[in-house]
Amino acid sequence: MRRGKRQLQERLFRGNTENLIFRVALNLVLSDSLGPAQKIISRFASLKDIFQSSPEKLMTLGLEEEKARALNSPAIFDQAGRVLDWVSKKGYFLLTPDDPNYPETLREIFDPPYVLYGAGNPEILKEPAVAVVGARRPTPYGRAVAERLARDLAGRGLVVVSGMALGIDSIAHWGALAEGKTVAVLGSGLDNIYPRENKSLFWKIAGRGAVVSEFPPGMPPFAFHFPLRNRIISGLSLAVVVVEAAGRSGSLITARLALEQGREVMAVPGNVTSGLSRGCHWLIKSGAKLVETWEDVVEEFSLPLRERFLARRAEEKEKMPELSSQEKMIVDCLKTDEVTHIDELAEATAASVSEILAILLYLELKGLVHQVPGKYFQRSL
Repeated sequence: MRRGKRQLQERLFRGNTENLIFRVALNLVLSDSLGPAQKIISRFASLKDIFQSSPEKLMTLGLEEEKARALNSPAIFDQAGRVLDWVSKKGYFLLTPDDPNYPETLREIFDPPYVLYGAGNPEILKEPAVAVVGARRPTPYGRAVAERLARDLAGRGLVVVSGMALGIDSIAHWGALAEGKTVAVLGSGLDNIYPRENKSLFWKIAGRGAVVSEFPPGMPPFAFHFPLRNRIISGLSLAVVVVEAAGRSGSLITARLALEQGREVMAVPGNVTSGLSRGCHWLIKSGAKLVETWEDVVEEFSLPLRERFLARRAEEKEKMPELSSQEKMIVDCLKTDEVTHIDELAEATAASVSEILAILLYLELKGLVHQVPGKYFQRSL
């Protein structure tokens, strides 16, 4: 067994094609130790040198003895090989910074992930993106704003990035999926979907966008993984928009990381009596842009991108369909920043619920209205 492993190690140390398995092996040991990993990578001329180094030398760089010995063991390459087989069998992708398909926005941050596992389409990671993040227990107002904002951004060709957490993150993903593309960044391995309630959302995103993680398969969603994940959310994005956040919130960590990465930071204002407005209002007082609509986000882009996306406004006005008197009556009762229940529409219009549902169906087909679970409706434009 020892001889076989030595032969495997010798084979891997030949040529330049072994960098991928070196990175996966390093990731298996140090995926939850970003600081030591970056330090070790920077101290060696090549990845191969890391694995040929003695455990004692690795320990002088601040690595724990157990991890230093794991990197020095040929068995780590067996594990890395199994991971690569798993990625291949699943039809997933794996990107590293020396891969031409690695997203440039992520490559330029201070500490880009040295391995990125993904399910879905890796090309989407190269497209202009905006992160929408926020509270895990949002108010109805926060839910409505996040859903509308994500729909509007995705519907105009921007990718919406978030963390697939419960609350604003999930709402942003679902909103984006209704009109376009979205990317989710996990704080666990791709085979350890968290939260489990979002299993169906995971597969929806993988089918229409991409789900990525720097954590290897089998890695649980430890609490300290999420601040690490947040730098990838902001790193993939041109701007980060916060929709509802308490005074101490993980979304504010994402905003801080975005600032450090040179990204635009924006926030949606909320009710002054709500504790979930404090984080957003603090950001706005500190200089973050106040966001009411998708145009507010796009206006902060570079000139070519700004013109490209804002040009859609004129096209949308030209395409605005004509409405019957009944349709116009329903549209006038709906708002873009909050949802309205079917019973409220019936009371306001004196029409029957069945009549209103028929009109709403036509309005949905025209792209002017969309339905939210629970028989709630909201204007799209």
